[in-house]
Amino acid sequence: MPLTRVSLRRGKPAAYRHAVLDGIYRAMRTTFDVPEEDRFMTITEHDEDNFSYSANYLGIARSDDLVMIQLTVSNTRPVEKKQALYRCIVENLAADPGLRPEDILINLVEVLPENWSFGHGVAQYVASKS
Repeated sequence: MPLTRVSLRRGKPAAYRHAVLDGIYRAMRTTFDVPEEDRFMTITEHDEDNFSYSANYLGIARSDDLVMIQLTVSNTRPVEKKQALYRCIVENLAADPGLRPEDILINLVEVLPENWSFGHGVAQYVASKS
């Protein structure tokens, strides 16, 4: 159900990028009731000229290792699960690939369940009315 988009500076090795996606997926499985095989994730790498961020917004000292994570999810979870997800993502990415917690920005975009089609032009999360 989550659609995950990750943006980061160009130049990280494949193992680093895989660790980022794997850490996010594990956090979603652990804290967010995401079923096995529900994995739809991309990474976009940006040159310096196309990657802009505030180095100190809200007093958080960010570096060029900043990873911006946007998760589009169904709006079905309480605040406590969202907070647990954020913490778990940070813990996982700090462990592997070694990101600093200050360099992990997470944005959750909530949509209605009927706004998903996983194939065949069918809204799988909407009960059939036939």
